[in-house]
Amino acid sequence: MEQRLTIITLGVSDLRKSTEFYESKFGWKKNESSNEHISFFTLNGIQLALYGNNELAKDATVNSNGNGFKGFTLAYNVNTEKEVNQTIEELRRKGVEIVKEPQKVNWGGYSSYVSDLDGNLWEIAFNPFLELDENGNT
Repeated sequence: MEQRLTIITLGVSDLRKSTEFYESKFGWKKNESSNEHISFFTLNGIQLALYGNNELAKDATVNSNGNGFKGFTLAYNVNTEKEVNQTIEELRRKGVEIVKEPQKVNWGGYSSYVSDLDGNLWEIAFNPFLELDENGNT
């Protein structure tokens, strides 16, 4: 297999509300492939998809009633500590749950965590060891 990631699909409890969260809180726009059953957001080279949790579990032939820490986080990296603070304050004003306030972290960076409506954790981070281009790509 080639080293690549094409789509990240999050199972969500309410597709309409989750889609609205990403549109209104993060300011993202659905792409034209979206329909009443799935929402797609084109990120920088990757698609983020939102799909009903029960339907996604059924598609994967697994049980849908998991809870607690999901064992993964999603990261949104920026170029400075100041940008982390600004992003968190913007999300706070929009009512997004801040799970961890911005702070220096043991690996040498600066980060914070927010949660979407289904408890998916997004790390908002500045990593001084990771160079980003003008589009936010590594």
